[in-house]
Amino acid sequence: MRRRSLLLAAVPAGLATLAGCGGGKSDSGKAAPSPSPSASASAPPPPKIVDGPLPAITAGTKFDEKPTVAKGPGEPSKDLAVKTVIAGSGRTVAENDFIQANYLGQIWSTAKVFDNSYDRKSPLVIQLAQGSIIDGWRYALAGRKTGSRVQIAVPPTWGYGKSGNAQAGIKGTDTLVFVIDVIDSFNSKSSAKGTQVPQTDAALPKVGTNTDGQAPSISVPKTAPPKKLVSAYVLEGDGPELKADQAILCQFKGVVWDSGKPFEQTYGSGRLSQFSLEQMRQVVKGLPQGLTGKKVGSRVLVVVPPDLAYGNNPPSGGAIKKGSTLVFSVDILAAM
Repeated sequence: MRRRSLLLAAVPAGLATLAGCGGGKSDSGKAAPSPSPSASASAPPPPKIVDGPLPAITAGTKFDEKPTVAKGPGEPSKDLAVKTVIAGSGRTVAENDFIQANYLGQIWSTAKVFDNSYDRKSPLVIQLAQGSIIDGWRYALAGRKTGSRVQIAVPPTWGYGKSGNAQAGIKGTDTLVFVIDVIDSFNSKSSAKGTQVPQTDAALPKVGTNTDGQAPSISVPKTAPPKKLVSAYVLEGDGPELKADQAILCQFKGVVWDSGKPFEQTYGSGRLSQFSLEQMRQVVKGLPQGLTGKKVGSRVLVVVPPDLAYGNNPPSGGAIKKGSTLVFSVDILAAM
């Protein structure tokens, strides 16, 4: 599994596992413990946002290029210092959105880099929500546009607090400096934006190709379902292919083949789903099998036969019955 970011303040809520599919609500999964402290039960008041001081970026000055940042000049501000170094022209980020970003973090007083995503070649995907990420990021990035480089200096109050973060070498008195390249953002109205792929097999369900954040239609043919797993592009994105050890951020809709009834979806719920493909193998084995190797930014049709779904042990009280074949439409928004 990939190393978790030191930025996490707590395990993000809403890690959908589909374990409760039949009832229309997803159970929350548990990810590996974060090295970062949990958010305080009584959050501090919003910070005053000021322009500086901020240390100079001395190299790597282009967007999405690993920066080199000088030591902090003198004493840092007690307020949250925020500067848009490169102004993007994309979508405006709002609190509770998910962002995809590359970043570098270092300590003001020593210029010691404690974390960066550039070397991992794996941008961070995380929700700008209280309890998911340090408050300095929440307040600094809300209102910025995707495509922007933002530099911030975060006092302990809106970072890791008086306890600091021993694993990262951060003391409770340390002000932290971040350079953040905001690559993309996602919310409950996001859809895949890939290229339409012809759906010519009359024996397979047809999935709608709308990209307006609304649930796509799924039309199941009046024929027997396939006995083997089916995975096919509806919209083909241009992102990297999913690996078996990754997690994804997605929109999805699931229906039962025999009845065409939906059993769960994120569309219209005000939330996105995030889950580990490895964890999903313990629930609906066929779904991660169908998504592995597919490109980020795609909408994928996955038809899961009973032996790779719930078999004879379906969730109680819902649309899924013994021996049900499941049909999924999944918009892969980002890999995590």
